[in-house]
This record gives sequence, structure tokens and C-alpha cells, in this order.
Amino acid sequence: MSAMDPTVNVFGEEIISCSDRPNTGFFRDGCCNTSDDDVGSHTVCVEVTKDFLEFSRFRGNDLSTPRPEFQFPGLKPGDRWCLCAARWLEAHQQGMAPRVVLRGTHERALEVVSLDVLKKFAVDLN
Repeated sequence: MSAMDPTVNVFGEEIISCSDRPNTGFFRDGCCNTSDDDVGSHTVCVEVTKDFLEFSRFRGNDLSTPRPEFQFPGLKPGDRWCLCAARWLEAHQQGMAPRVVLRGTHERALEVVSLDVLKKFAVDLN
């Protein structure tokens, strides 16, 4: 397994926790940390919505159904989750993007989505 990338958010600051209920992240450490092993780039901290969950299920990734064998309780609207950057971009292009917690979003998300676009969906900007 490759080493974890530095824990830096899109502002170049230390990343904050995205969620520990449910516990999220590629490393299941509550943060959207990543490494070269994280081929999906689970780097965007989001607050999921009903519309997004339905969109994701339709696209083949059911995030609502509990999967106990993976210690996954299933998500419900309002939960925070480290989402794949490409899936967030796809949802954005379809008008279904969930809101983003920028301080919990890893800087590597910027390889897929621009900061300007992410800022339009930010829950943590004034």
C-alpha cells in the first residue's frame, strides 16, 4: 500500500474531519485523505441529499443500502461522506451535485474539479 498523501485541504490547510458517523474516507479515518492506491480519489467531503443518493444509485453506486459486511450503515440525507471527485463532477454536470465541505475536501480533488466550481457548492464559506 502506498503512503498517504499529506493531509491538506483545497486551501492548503490541514484537512478537517468529514465524518465519523458514518466513518468515511478511503482509509476510514473520518477524513478525505488519499494515496495513489485510492484510484477513485475519494477526496470531496459532501453532505449528501436525497436527490444525489438517487442519482448515485441510478449510476450504479447505491450509497443508501446498508452493507454490514463492509461496516457500511448506508447513507441518509444530511450525512457527510468522502465522495469520489469524478462522481461529484458527474453529479454536477447532471445538476445533482451535493453541497461540499471545502475544509474537509482534500487538495487532490482539484485535479478533477476546479476550486471555483467547488466553492459554488460550499457549506463552509461565509
